[in-house]
Amino acid sequence: MISTTKRTALGGLAIAGTAILLAGCGQAPEDTGGASGDVDSDFLPCLISDEGGWNDRSFNQSAKEGLDRALEELGVEGIEMESNNANDYAPNLETLVSEGCSFIISVGFNLAAATVESALANPEIDYAIIDDYADTDFDGETDAPNIKPLVFNTAEAAYLGGYAAAAWSAESGVNKVGTFGGGEIPSVKVFMDGFQLGVEKFNEDKDGSVEVFGWNTETQQGSFTGGFAANDVARQQAQGLLDQGVDVLLPVGGPIYMSAAAAIRDSDDDVLLLGVDSDIAVKDPELADIVLVSILKAIDQAVYDATLSAASGDFDVEPYVGTLANEGVALSSFHDFEDQLPEGTLDELAALQEAIIAGDVTVDSPNSP
Repeated sequence: MISTTKRTALGGLAIAGTAILLAGCGQAPEDTGGASGDVDSDFLPCLISDEGGWNDRSFNQSAKEGLDRALEELGVEGIEMESNNANDYAPNLETLVSEGCSFIISVGFNLAAATVESALANPEIDYAIIDDYADTDFDGETDAPNIKPLVFNTAEAAYLGGYAAAAWSAESGVNKVGTFGGGEIPSVKVFMDGFQLGVEKFNEDKDGSVEVFGWNTETQQGSFTGGFAANDVARQQAQGLLDQGVDVLLPVGGPIYMSAAAAIRDSDDDVLLLGVDSDIAVKDPELADIVLVSILKAIDQAVYDATLSAASGDFDVEPYVGTLANEGVALSSFHDFEDQLPEGTLDELAALQEAIIAGDVTVDSPNSP
């Protein structure tokens, strides 16, 4: 079944694509700019979601916001096609090709095989894919010469998130934090790696004893739902970690944070949530009172930049890797929790970020791009 195709001509409000960084740690990437007069009249950028859909308040929605901003700036139309499940990927891509798309962006690792097949069959079309190198045969190279990978070393930002979570849990006296993932894929596990490594850094620096439940970086084994739906499976995974006594929980996988939040709301414990991809306290303000911080990926900015490059004829397939240094990943504001953090935590996080950027601290995840 092919989901509804939407052709969009935007005007008016621009969607902000900047990341909220730690105080004093720099600004988000500046807009590259663009003039509609320089754009080929036949330029038709297109976006295809994974099964999480446009309203996941996470990576699909962020990608859509990036394309919407580019469409408005360029003054062109685009097609945004939502996938309801994995069976939609190939037919949706076929539809985009038949609609005449000149630039197609696939959102997520799970679309890699279908994107490679489409790109090989349509070498005249430019493609980009988020969270994957489109290396389906695992030989270390992108499988089609017209695909640009847009990937993110989120382990770096998750390291900061793990340190903050450990600081919070140590201060509370609980000394237990947890994480679980959606699909068991590198772009999910890289968050979990960074999170655990950040907890370990806190324990090392503070002689702490904070434990991580739900993931083991060394063995690469942990808790997963097997997908990205906010369903009973996700809620059960969250509840399992709550039952082990954690007071900070990191669900990694788009909408599954909603199930985790529901489990937290129903518990009698004082548990906080970490968001991923987007600032959940802003995207889902009803949860702001339980969101300690979010681990951000500037997917919107990457999509925006790639679309403007394709529109201007400057598109290249060199992989884009988002890092703390280029502000492709970041830690959000702590919002209302900032003044409740243990004394000195913000300064420690800022120093850690500077050390990672300088190369003095290495966040060694086997899932990093």
